[in-house]
Amino acid sequence: MGSFSIWHWVIVLVIVMLVFGTKKLGNIGGDLGKAVKGFKDGVKGSEEEKAAAPAAQVAEKTTIDVEAREKSKS
Repeated sequence: MGSFSIWHWVIVLVIVMLVFGTKKLGNIGGDLGKAVKGFKDGVKGSEEEKAAAPAAQVAEKTTIDVEAREKSKS
């Protein structure tokens, strides 16, 4: 009773296609693909920011701002 045969899944697929229509299902699939791509790009972007951040911090630590003054001979 717990396992479904291929015929169960075919019937479910036919009912879903009748209810939503093939065009709407195609739009949902396209939107889902765009969402996954956007998520991957966001994760990739944050990894690049993390990789670039330590290099920027090192550059800030090695830069020294010094003001030179002459010593007066009094």
